[in-house]
Amino acid sequence: MLSAERARAVVETVEKELLTPVGLRTLSPADPRYRATYEGNQDSRDSAYHQGTVWPWLLGPFVSAYVRVNEGTAQSRAHARALLRGIEQHLREAGLGQISEIFDADPPHHPRGCFAQAWSVAELLRALCEDVHQVRPSVHGKLAVAG
Repeated sequence: MLSAERARAVVETVEKELLTPVGLRTLSPADPRYRATYEGNQDSRDSAYHQGTVWPWLLGPFVSAYVRVNEGTAQSRAHARALLRGIEQHLREAGLGQISEIFDADPPHHPRGCFAQAWSVAELLRALCEDVHQVRPSVHGKLAVAG
């Protein structure tokens, strides 16, 4: 949908403004409506939900876009793998082998919400398999290695 140049610019902006070690912020810290933490009463938490709060599942589509705009090179896949290291560390923090629903927008990015969010686990596994390791399901139900 975008030219290669424009797609690369979007990915670079997302990396600069929204990327954290555990996912993507929902709003740039430069925005005056930015909320650094997800805490307080229900109204306070609800107002922070999409005003900076980090969603780990968004890291999956970002990894896909990053690899794609960088032509799937070994270097881009290695960088994409490095982007998942913060989540790898988190797998031992809140719920063993699980990924929390959301995180605070500012470091140290405390996990919040439920401690085990299936769509985050699934999406990050998908990105690791398909985009980093280039292993994709085939139409016949078997795994296929790209390349």
